[in-house]
Amino acid sequence: MRKFTAAVIALACSWTLSASANDSVLKLTQDPNQWALQTGDYANTRFSKLKQINSENVGKLQVAWSFSTGVLRGHEGSPLVVGETMYVHTPFPNIVYALDLNNEGRILWKYEPKQDPNVIPVMCCDTVNRGLAYADGKIFLHQADTTLVALDSKTGKVLWSVVNGDPKKGETNTATVLPVKDKVIVGISGGEFGVHCHVTAYDMNTGKQVWRAYSMGPDKDMLMDPEKTTELGKPVGVDSSLKTWQGDQWKIGGGCTWGWYAYDPQLDTFYYGTGNPSTWNPKQRPGDNKWSLSIFARDPNTGVAKWVYQMTPHDEWDYDGVNEMILSDQQIGGQMRPTLVHFDRNGFGYTLDRKTGELLVAEKFDPAVNWATKVDMDKNSKTYGRPLVVAKYSTEHNGEDVNTSGVCPAALGTKDQQPAAYSPETGLFYVPTNHVCMDYEPFKVSYTPGQPYVGATLSMYPAPNSHGGMGNFVAWDAKAGKIVWSLPEQFSVWSGALATSGGVVFYGTLEGYLKAVDAKTGKLLYKFKTPSGIIGNVMTYTHKGKQYVAVLSGVGGWAGIGLAAGLTDPNAGLGAVGGYAALSSYTALGGQLTVFTLP
Repeated sequence: MRKFTAAVIALACSWTLSASANDSVLKLTQDPNQWALQTGDYANTRFSKLKQINSENVGKLQVAWSFSTGVLRGHEGSPLVVGETMYVHTPFPNIVYALDLNNEGRILWKYEPKQDPNVIPVMCCDTVNRGLAYADGKIFLHQADTTLVALDSKTGKVLWSVVNGDPKKGETNTATVLPVKDKVIVGISGGEFGVHCHVTAYDMNTGKQVWRAYSMGPDKDMLMDPEKTTELGKPVGVDSSLKTWQGDQWKIGGGCTWGWYAYDPQLDTFYYGTGNPSTWNPKQRPGDNKWSLSIFARDPNTGVAKWVYQMTPHDEWDYDGVNEMILSDQQIGGQMRPTLVHFDRNGFGYTLDRKTGELLVAEKFDPAVNWATKVDMDKNSKTYGRPLVVAKYSTEHNGEDVNTSGVCPAALGTKDQQPAAYSPETGLFYVPTNHVCMDYEPFKVSYTPGQPYVGATLSMYPAPNSHGGMGNFVAWDAKAGKIVWSLPEQFSVWSGALATSGGVVFYGTLEGYLKAVDAKTGKLLYKFKTPSGIIGNVMTYTHKGKQYVAVLSGVGGWAGIGLAAGLTDPNAGLGAVGGYAALSSYTALGGQLTVFTLP
């Protein structure tokens, strides 16, 4: 313990000269005319102060211009705009385009990495990439093969590259990165292949690895101080992870970090979630399986964990906890609190104090959620902070090779990676959701490096006794933990939302519609059908004094994997192919950026 503490202090001291945050990122994200991070800002609000396009005139939107990416399959993430240049990325092979906004999107430069196509079969749920980040004149791309690349933003020249993982073991990447201070923080994908997952910081100027923190294992590997790292206000204790795994199962335990990252410059803390434990068969991994399915708060200088909270102990349903953490200040119990709001795959919307990790609110953001009755909020209870599981919907109690039916939500969650938005003007969170349930049958599976390590067969379908569709777009009050309004959709809303000062909220649909709704009431104000289904995230910027809204369309992702990969077996795509079979009647593959403005 003394050796661990000494090492942490030494590492912390070596970074005392660092700036409090990356100045270029702070400056750009505070300028609503530009869009330098995938989530708009460090707080992940996806809110823009722009209001030239507003609730009164948004119905007049027109297509200003469009751009074909030249790549099919799922287009997640969004473009960036820095100065007078737009940066666009694609799914595998992860091409990057720099487009000249002064010349109708003329290509200034193009970066096309040469990746081994053998990485494609080990990418779970489509070959997506959630986008680029900008800092200090560099564009950062984390490729599918886990190569992290820094490109000169003016020329596209490779400044440095480093390999973050090994696809032969099932380690891949689908996520964006977080530039903080003089470091770039990245995650890893591969929970369906028994990967031992982590977050890693690299020096922004050289690509040299600074620190790495694993999701599970010994304290020194996780960069957790058993006395100072807390969960729900109490020290986690020595070997908090090892005690919750049988033998050395943690070495192939998953807990991947393929979601979104937030950063609070005042607290100098970054936040992210971890994914499912491996295998999906819960009987093969007894225990709580810490720290899978958890929210981490870490020091970006050292990687050391400040606090952690596990949302779904001993996961039986694949409820990854990687969805975005949205940082905002909320008045709760008559007191203004620095909060973190998280809409989890498990169907609960969580509000925590982001400084201490105290759990403030945990309520269902889809009434269909049935696998647990509630999260225990009684601080005197032995089950405080844990979901109270309904035995009928436990996939373990029924045993291996036994089907558990009617579990809501399905494995893709009440919300997957598609990021929500928060408007400080309305105080509401705007959440794209999946209204989907499943049947889940575990089976015994053996681990082989680089081979799927799932151990469950799934089927998916719309939530019963509802509107018959597979999605809702929801306005959420995080203080009260209540739905304010909800818009039904035929398919899951797999697009990231955008809220603006114009009183408008934008999102996309799997059929391909860009929709604009009133931020206060949810009233539909505008819709336009793009060439392919939208799983990208809506963004906005200005150029020469005029506001634009842009979105990538290109159906795919987990919900659209049947179309993206040409799959027809209903159980393929971990159950999504059958659930979304009707999608092929509404859209087809594509890869296009569409940019809108007022006439």
